[in-house]
Amino acid sequence: MITWRRLAEPDFPLLRRWLAQPHVARWWNHETSPEAVARDFGPAARGEEASEDLLILLDGEPVGLVQRYRFADYAADLAELADQVEIPPEALSLDYLIGDPTRVGQGLGPRMIEAVVRAAWTDHPRATAVLVPVHTGNRPSWRALEKAGLRRIADVSLEPDNPVDDRTHYLYRIDRPDS
Repeated sequence: MITWRRLAEPDFPLLRRWLAQPHVARWWNHETSPEAVARDFGPAARGEEASEDLLILLDGEPVGLVQRYRFADYAADLAELADQVEIPPEALSLDYLIGDPTRVGQGLGPRMIEAVVRAAWTDHPRATAVLVPVHTGNRPSWRALEKAGLRRIADVSLEPDNPVDDRTHYLYRIDRPDS
């Protein structure tokens, strides 16, 4: 069973290990020092930032992370994307990872995404859509989105998370079921 809870500071050593895994580091390109993880994840863990950093649990064991956030709370991301496609008011987005490399390729990604998106409609009653940009080269990620029910709606040009990548991204979307 997939459940989650808010990421907390005691989870940072685990998150550091995950961010250092080659399958995560390739796409997240995140510093893994204790200071960098505390700097970048601490505010959300303390409730000082709008992002929801969710530690994903499978049968009670940590397996991944999903960041869920409103585009409106991140003006630069919103502006970069809104220049290319219409962003519905109150639209949400996600970032996600499976930390343990032995769990990759087992259908866990789509299950995590689907569960967090389903809960978004209750947790964020004003949200009308979830939009997720993903680099075109990250096939496992965009396939997980498709398997979770999101559909590709656009090709967009965005600043990549990893500077070795070009700007080509796909944009995926799922709408609130009752809208």
